[in-house]
Amino acid sequence: MLTRKQHELLLYVNKRLAEGGVSPSFDEMKIAVGLRSKSGIHRLISGLEERGFIKRLPHRARALEVTRLPDSAAIQYAPDEDDSDMPVPPSNPIAADAVSVPLYGKIAAGTPIEALRDPTSTVEVPAGMVGSTACYALTVDGDSMIDAGILDGDTVVIRQCEAAEAGAVVVALVDDTEVTLKRLTRKGPQIGLEPANAKYETRYFPPNRVRVQGRLVGLLRRY
Repeated sequence: MLTRKQHELLLYVNKRLAEGGVSPSFDEMKIAVGLRSKSGIHRLISGLEERGFIKRLPHRARALEVTRLPDSAAIQYAPDEDDSDMPVPPSNPIAADAVSVPLYGKIAAGTPIEALRDPTSTVEVPAGMVGSTACYALTVDGDSMIDAGILDGDTVVIRQCEAAEAGAVVVALVDDTEVTLKRLTRKGPQIGLEPANAKYETRYFPPNRVRVQGRLVGLLRRY
């Protein structure tokens, strides 16, 4: 049994998917069903997901799939407990004060790859994770940071900066063309990019070949 707002949101998302194949944004959903904040939308989506009407697609920002629709002729509305802008339950990985950050694509946690920037994709993260500093997110591709708890397919949240202390996990740009996620170390005048997997070796570069692009501040994972 759905609440009236859950039913409205489900029909709206289904209509948008049928029209363009793309899920509406949380702001669009908020306006469509008349809620004041995104936390209410998170709550409605979680309720629909628990009841098997919607499925979230992994590794894709705001991607939803409508798996089934209720029988409109027989629908009975449950009490509108989900219609208020209550905080998202603790089991939800996204906090009520979530903010959107750009999802720039994949970053290697193995062999460096060219940076892929896609400003049209975003991912929502808890506001407390990013603070007031500009941040972006990347999808990890590779296994060289597994001993640091960073797995292939994880989404890492990066705070933009141009310097970091030794021991920090950073996004490093090598020779202005390749980007990688590694632990920053130093060996005399050289900069080391250290993996967290015994299969890989630390690579050392002169300072003029490496530029720090940001520092790891958070990680998101779907199970």
